[in-house]
Amino acid sequence: MVTVNMLKAYYIKEETEHIRVILAYQYFSVLINQRVYQFIPVEAKEIHINRSTREVENTEDKFAFQKGKDIVYMTMSELTALPDFLNQLNTIAEPYYLNESTVNRNDQLNETTIMIDKLERQNLQRLIDKSLDERNESAFYSLVKLL
Repeated sequence: MVTVNMLKAYYIKEETEHIRVILAYQYFSVLINQRVYQFIPVEAKEIHINRSTREVENTEDKFAFQKGKDIVYMTMSELTALPDFLNQLNTIAEPYYLNESTVNRNDQLNETTIMIDKLERQNLQRLIDKSLDERNESAFYSLVKLL
């Protein structure tokens, strides 16, 4: 029987689409057959979670746990099969998940940025046309460099 004894994040890295939960010694331990095994960062040492879907993505990574000289390896898919692991992981990652309003706000910001870029480019093209009409060669070359 395997249960999670303790799960704390050593460090959390927030990226645009992912949350990376970095693990370290003494922050993660499991109880296997009534014996506490401490996490050791031999192979995998972080958990990748998709911020939108809230799913763990590195399911094939192997995590090592040690008790004395005995080392036990468990894959992320084995760990995610443990309800207490998922509960503790969700508690850690909850503040970093994207909610629908955040996604909508980001989409609106992207649309606004695209529109501003388009308007700036059109304005630059008008200024180039104006410099051609006025036969202003230096203005023309400096504006073309900005395209």
